[in-house]
Amino acid sequence: MGTISNGVTTKSYENLNALGLDWKKASRTDLDPILKDCVIVAAAPDAMDHPHPSIPDGMRMVALSDDKDPASPVLYYSRAEFTKFAEGIKAGEFDDLMATDEEMEQAAAVVAV
Repeated sequence: MGTISNGVTTKSYENLNALGLDWKKASRTDLDPILKDCVIVAAAPDAMDHPHPSIPDGMRMVALSDDKDPASPVLYYSRAEFTKFAEGIKAGEFDDLMATDEEMEQAAAVVAV
């Protein structure tokens, strides 16, 4: 059985498309109860027979998914790809995609219901 944690709380969680992974979500999310509103990431098994030639066997991988649905698709990226994406986030390259204050308030209101 896998888990999901936000650095404060860890609970059992299983994505049917990636059994046994230990998922992480942002520490700003509340896990009591688990809010179904977050991108989740996990260390994935090393690549084996990946269809893309730039992903050789044994390459370390990261899984990304959405915790709203335990059957949601899982996307796999090499740790190098994930690192470059995270560096872009840290550098502000995706700031134009961030929710506005109004959108954040709307999301909070939905959760409070």
